[in-house]
Amino acid sequence: MKNSIYDLEERTAIFGEAVIEFCLSLPTNPVTAPIINQLVRAGTSVGANYCEADEAESKRDFRHKIAICRKEAKETKYWLRMIAKAAPAHKATARAIWRETKELHLIFCAAIRTTDLSLRKERLTA
Repeated sequence: MKNSIYDLEERTAIFGEAVIEFCLSLPTNPVTAPIINQLVRAGTSVGANYCEADEAESKRDFRHKIAICRKEAKETKYWLRMIAKAAPAHKATARAIWRETKELHLIFCAAIRTTDLSLRKERLTA
């Protein structure tokens, strides 16, 4: 079995599960309810879109889907910041999840750069 830190499909699934567990632990009120909804949507979308990228039909398709992963990770960071403000008692957990989100965001940024370089090389040799 692969180490889950290097298996992005598993890592993003674990991340999505952590977001769900965190959101279930949060108090629900008129301020937190819409933030929780957005956080669950963005946080679980990271893994779903990675699964799509992993099955991409071309380098361009992969690049597009990884860019969506990057966008969803960035949005997740935003909602974590908002929930830390709306539910300050849960700030430490939000910060821990935010750190993992940041790492995933950086991984997706690197994947995009690498894919862009590969696509440029293909264009030059075509």
